[in-house]
Amino acid sequence: MKIGLIAGGGQFPLLFTQRAIQKGYEVVAVGFNSETDKGLVDQVAHFKWLYLGQVSKMVNYFKSHGICQAVMLGTISKTNIFKDIRPDLKALAFIARTSRTHDDTILSSFANLLLKEGIQIKPSTFLLPELISKKGCWTKRKPDRAEKKDIYQGWKLAKEIGKLDIGQCLVISNGTILAVEAIDGTDATIKRGAGLAQGAGAVVVKLSKPGQDLRFDLPSSGCATIQTMIESGATVLVLEANLSIAFDREEMIRLADHHGISIIALTNEDIP
Repeated sequence: MKIGLIAGGGQFPLLFTQRAIQKGYEVVAVGFNSETDKGLVDQVAHFKWLYLGQVSKMVNYFKSHGICQAVMLGTISKTNIFKDIRPDLKALAFIARTSRTHDDTILSSFANLLLKEGIQIKPSTFLLPELISKKGCWTKRKPDRAEKKDIYQGWKLAKEIGKLDIGQCLVISNGTILAVEAIDGTDATIKRGAGLAQGAGAVVVKLSKPGQDLRFDLPSSGCATIQTMIESGATVLVLEANLSIAFDREEMIRLADHHGISIIALTNEDIP
């Protein structure tokens, strides 16, 4: 069995590769010069470096290795899109046909482009279902009454922001939105927002967008998220059960418990 891997940054492509090999897959990967962990090269069966926008090279490479299914994993820094992209003719034609530039629209359209080339994009968690966030309070400390009010208000506003495809994360404290995720990413959003709370504590809400395509770009968190919260003074992390992923969950929970941080995963049905 073969599986293609379109690898961005972070640990997700590495974790996927390890599991795929355990399951008997031969992993054929492409990575991006400005994003992908160089350690991936030695783990996969075949690897090719690309620049963002080199769609034809990607398609031809996968076809040359008989790839008919693939996954898109890892992060792509939006700031690199403006400085490290080399679109080929196929990419330019794709851009011209894509009337909306929202993240989900672009990713879904790109997946459809690959499907027309005979390459099906699989859900990002199809070999790693244990990464999906399970419902409930994960930590010893549960949110207090004031934090619950912020959770409920923050949840509703995060969903509205998600409809506009601005970002997946916001920071709220005492009913006031302190920061909304934009091009700078989740960690920077936490630092900006919790910093404005000036030690009063803050709730970090990170949710999927309405109509989220489960094949890619699920909201993710991990120990780095908790470490940023510790350094910034945030006290609660809210995730969406079944529609987000968490890396190193046990270590993430241990770190949160040690610093009195609450982690809770909810669904829309839990929000009054």
